[in-house]
Amino acid sequence: MKVLVPVKRVVDYNVKVRVKADGSGIETANLKMSMNPFDELAVEEAIRLQEAGRVETIIAVSIGTPACQETLRTALAMGADRALLVAAETELQPLDVAKVLKAVVAQETPELVIMGKQAIDDDCNQTGQMLAALLGWGQGTFACAVALAESSVTVTREVDGGNQTVRLKLPAVVTADLRLNEPRYIKLPNIMKAKQKPLQRLTLQELGVEIRPRIKTLRVAEPAPRRTGVKVASVAELVDKLRNEARVL
Repeated sequence: MKVLVPVKRVVDYNVKVRVKADGSGIETANLKMSMNPFDELAVEEAIRLQEAGRVETIIAVSIGTPACQETLRTALAMGADRALLVAAETELQPLDVAKVLKAVVAQETPELVIMGKQAIDDDCNQTGQMLAALLGWGQGTFACAVALAESSVTVTREVDGGNQTVRLKLPAVVTADLRLNEPRYIKLPNIMKAKQKPLQRLTLQELGVEIRPRIKTLRVAEPAPRRTGVKVASVAELVDKLRNEARVL
């Protein structure tokens, strides 16, 4: 069985981002970049399925600038067999990403796509669902456990009231949630081996995909600082402040 794992290069989650002075976006120059944490969970899950004998080939794919090769090499060092980089210089929105991934799926014909539920830079949480819709495949979102069988995949997914278990016919799309697993530590020998693994480069034209942004960012601003809290002496004073100052009553 072949598994496709999309990965995204984002600002490292430990880095505090700052808004550009002109409000056009966030400052990314000289910041540490890394693989989107939810995508890292997806790569780890694909590797565990391979170690269990359920998966034969793992393909990591990323869409973006040449710098995304670093993220793909990380996936290869974790255990992916080969990688694809789809060159794109412009910022991609979820529907554009889903269309590109659909074209990659048509080329690679995987039986399963495992991806992060969302990216920590835009927090859209849309690409997996859109990809499943474009492909006409079943989807198991917010997965906290995955069990792969001969022609189906059982996904335990996190919902508001607890957990829900669904069984999907293959092929299918699964999106990884935070409690799916704990990614492994990458050892130095694996980093060196990753340099020898194949990394194929494609263009949007080769895939026959046209990018057409549908949302335009007008301005980016930091959130307003929170006001200092105050203590009240009585319930009556609390109700008065909620009614006359906060105006929530």
